[in-house]
Parts: sequence; C-alpha cells; structure tokens
Amino acid sequence: MSRILVIEDQKDVRAMICMVLRVNHFEVIDAPSAAAGQKLFEESSFDVAIVDVFLEDANGFDVVARMRARVPDMPVVVMSGMTSMTTVSPSADPPDLVCLQKPFRPNELIGAIQAALARGGRNDSASLAARAAV
Repeated sequence: MSRILVIEDQKDVRAMICMVLRVNHFEVIDAPSAAAGQKLFEESSFDVAIVDVFLEDANGFDVVARMRARVPDMPVVVMSGMTSMTTVSPSADPPDLVCLQKPFRPNELIGAIQAALARGGRNDSASLAARAAV
C-alpha cells in the first residue's frame, strides 16, 4: 500500500482527495498548510506527495524543493486550478513533476500518482493500473 502525503489548504478539496485515495486503498496523511506538510514530511516517510501550487502560507514549488532537498527522487504531483502550469512554473510540464489541473476526476488523480511513481523509480504500475480503472 502506497503512503501518500497530501498538502492542500482548501478543506473541501483536501477531503475529496483523501476520500478518493482511501477508497482506492492508499494510506493517506493530509496537511492543511505547507508548514504542517513539511513537518509531517520530516517526521515520516511517504511514497508520493501531492502538493497544491497555491498554498496560503507558501508556494507549492518551494515546498517541493524542500522535500527534494531531503529526498531527491521523491515522486510528486503538483496541483493547480490555473488553466496552464506555464503561469506558475518555468516550464509547462517539469520533467520530474506530474502536473494535475483542478478540477480533476478520480481516475485522473490515480493516473497522476501512477505517473509520479514511475518518474520517481517507484513504479507499482500493476496495482495502480487496477485502481485507475475504478
């Protein structure tokens, strides 16, 4: 079972993400802020992080940079409600991050996790592919 850290400051969005992931048999730990998420990340280990780009207390890319300073190959999905990641990131689709545009469907979320795991060298594609069909 993959262990996922979700950092999202919007309570309803965070609750929806956690519900989808738990229904799909992921272990989920969630944080309502960058500071809380960073603390959880430092205290425990995770297989994937899902980070909102626009957090109230930090830029999501800065959060990812701090995570990657500790775990360079950490699989990460960044989320944004912006229509294009080009407005928030130097490149449209950073090669080491999976970008997910809000709103998204449950199967898109599972697919993003699968892609992040594959990019981070932690591919569990058989079980994730089965979940994506849900």
